[in-house]
Amino acid sequence: MDDQHVCGVHAVLAALKSRPDLVEEIWVSEARGDKRMAAVLDAARAAQIKIHKSPRAALDRLADGVKHQGVVARVRETPVQKEQDLESFLANLPPLPLLLVLDGVQDPHNLGACLRSADAAGAHGVIVPREHSAPLSAVARRAASGAAETIPVFQVVNLARALRELKQAGVWLAGASQEADTDIFHADLRRPLAIVLGGEGKGLRRLTQEECDMLIRIPMAGTVESLNVSVAAGICLFEAVRQRSG
Repeated sequence: MDDQHVCGVHAVLAALKSRPDLVEEIWVSEARGDKRMAAVLDAARAAQIKIHKSPRAALDRLADGVKHQGVVARVRETPVQKEQDLESFLANLPPLPLLLVLDGVQDPHNLGACLRSADAAGAHGVIVPREHSAPLSAVARRAASGAAETIPVFQVVNLARALRELKQAGVWLAGASQEADTDIFHADLRRPLAIVLGGEGKGLRRLTQEECDMLIRIPMAGTVESLNVSVAAGICLFEAVRQRSG
């Protein structure tokens, strides 16, 4: 398993709390002594993780351009789950699952932000294609703010096939498209559901749209034509949560 770095207070603390077995060691700024850093240090000591007090220049080198907030962890890479893992996952879904499918999100910041929204909404998993998708890198993990360590991410070779597997498992596919006739606030999202979103700029691919059971759009009242994919993910997921809670 490869090593990589996790940067930022939230991401490192989440790794220490959820998967301390994957954390090899951490470096913290010798200049920080606030409560947030104390929480990181307490979690590291509880997990018996080696701690290095380092100057900012050393942290900058480790982070390699990623904002680190004074803390960097070296972790064994969290294994992304593969297509063969999806079948057993789908067989054990709860009665009313909520999933997120990302069709070609290539910006790691957007991928991380989508994971964060999915985790916050209580989604049960995220599915991404292996090709033409951002990797679960240090940049994505920092943007996820800990969600990359808590929500299952499935990387599939054939997205259309994975969507068909979701439907066979009783999951309804709602694809987001600004060309849809039905807006999200009038769509029935109170069912086993996967929200399907396209990549930056291009949206859903034609083959992906054809697999969806319905297409929904977010009403736009201003002059902009579309939203950032991570913003759209948050709106769609939490509208599903709102409808279900009602």
